[in-house]
Amino acid sequence: MTSLVHRLLVVTLALGLTACAVGPEKQRITRADELPRFSYPVEGDLVRLLRDDSRFKPLYTAIARNHADVLARYDIAEKATQRNYLGLLAQVALIDGRYGDALKLTDQIRMLQEKPADKLLSGLLSQAIIGAAQRRGERESDTYRLEVARQLRASLDALPFLVVRNDIIRAKASAEFMGESLTLGRVREVLQPVADKAGSLSSSMVPSLISTRYQLDFILPLKDTLIQTYGDYLKANRVEKADIWASRDVALPAGRGHAPVTVAVWDSGVDTALFADRLAMAGDQPAFIAFDRDSRASLLPMLPIPADIKSLLPVMQARSKGLSDAQSNIESAEATEVKRYLSGLKPEDYKAAQEALRLNGNYQHGTHVAGIAMAGNPYARLLNARIEFGHTLTPNPCPSRELEERAAANFHSYVGFIRQHKVRVVNMSWSGNVRSYETALEQCNIGKDSAERKALARVYFQLHFDALRAAIASAPEVLFVAAAGNSANDPSFNEAYPSSIVLPNLITVGAVDKAGDEAAFTSYGPTVAVHANGYQVESFVPGGARIALSGTSMAAPQVANLASKIIAINPVLTSAETLKVIISTAEKTADGRRVLIHPAKALQAVGYSP
Repeated sequence: MTSLVHRLLVVTLALGLTACAVGPEKQRITRADELPRFSYPVEGDLVRLLRDDSRFKPLYTAIARNHADVLARYDIAEKATQRNYLGLLAQVALIDGRYGDALKLTDQIRMLQEKPADKLLSGLLSQAIIGAAQRRGERESDTYRLEVARQLRASLDALPFLVVRNDIIRAKASAEFMGESLTLGRVREVLQPVADKAGSLSSSMVPSLISTRYQLDFILPLKDTLIQTYGDYLKANRVEKADIWASRDVALPAGRGHAPVTVAVWDSGVDTALFADRLAMAGDQPAFIAFDRDSRASLLPMLPIPADIKSLLPVMQARSKGLSDAQSNIESAEATEVKRYLSGLKPEDYKAAQEALRLNGNYQHGTHVAGIAMAGNPYARLLNARIEFGHTLTPNPCPSRELEERAAANFHSYVGFIRQHKVRVVNMSWSGNVRSYETALEQCNIGKDSAERKALARVYFQLHFDALRAAIASAPEVLFVAAAGNSANDPSFNEAYPSSIVLPNLITVGAVDKAGDEAAFTSYGPTVAVHANGYQVESFVPGGARIALSGTSMAAPQVANLASKIIAINPVLTSAETLKVIISTAEKTADGRRVLIHPAKALQAVGYSP
């Protein structure tokens, strides 16, 4: 313990000396990769560390000092990153019992919020917790919990319900899923292996320790209070949002003689049996291209499910429905079961549970996206371009130069296959970013320090980014549709691909709900050209069942769907001309943040009449 405290003090003092040497003018940060990295020595069992104030306080003090130092020294271009830094400082202030500081920090965060619902809800729970603690004392008492509920409900009642509705439903569901094992699972199964191998955690991973302690101290003890408060609020406001998309959507009737249009779903694989009469063919077989997790060619059109898990697919699909129902505030049998399952997980079951859910999510993803892209267009012909995403908590396989070069080369193989089969529209509901490579390297204990990992991550990222950009640019006749991402940040600042790529034949799509309100999760920024419904969108999953899922993954294929309809009606349009029709007929909202596609107007613009 003594050595740990000593090393933390050395890090802190060194940072203090560095800060003193810098002039008063802040250095501008225009990319996330320019932010400074820190490494924190950690020893032993991280869960015990979290619960031992004498050991944890020196660590979180050093972390908070470094975060404050970054905010003081750097002018960070992205507000989302500023909010993240301030959020950690606010959590530390709460853990430390510095309630006045925590309130000031939550006020700063609120001033930086950009989405309408976030501006209204930011800091409300923290304010209720602090207000109740100051008024009613001990946080373990019933009077404290009742006061939290009273203050939180009073704040919610003052807000416009339809603006915050979706966020409150998500907050209620999150509280219902909460349990100690779920809260501590990432620490045990992701951070602990890294700490055991390296003896340290990076500034990318270590904030999870602080957020976990915050959850244990302040949120988990309020589980029942939050479920009751949010539930009562929702019951008192049974108002559904208007659906703007019903009047905008257009289903093309069969038999009109419109041109067939090949649409590629570049995703996790598609159950093509669900689209048997509308497939792009290679001879007498459905056309598809696939590469596995090792970036080697695969003959499997769908994600392979291990034999020991295959029998669990019906249970996993039911849990997917339960998760979806909970996100819609639907009290179904499936929702009840998955809440019980996740909140009651045993520590030893966390890893298997999370990996099974992630595997099933990958298994369903491509088919769900394809269902949206193909809806209402009998002239669309589906081409399956399968990319295999990892589902394990630890990267498998770990990054290597050979692997990353193969993956980069595969981008050209995919696009070559797409061009060979005369594809006109490609949907890409996936992403990568430079920091994800760095995190994978840390988890795999590759690189002697953060500087070496940063350099290597940049090499691997640039290989992929450049190859993907060049591949898309090589197919100007094809319109590529990218999902903005679900990180509620700017893809350009975070160097996400494909959503930060700027090309005349690529469009990036953000997510709104059925009323056109911005989704809490959607990323945003200068490359996000239009928005479409990505909140609880119903579509197929393998086998033919239908469930609702949320994400920019569900918004992007709405635009791919529209593009394929435009081309079916007017096949001589180029990708650039198709893109222009989509954007020129979209409607910008009064706040200037959203550009909502309008399929009816777009189709009318290219000569369609019902």
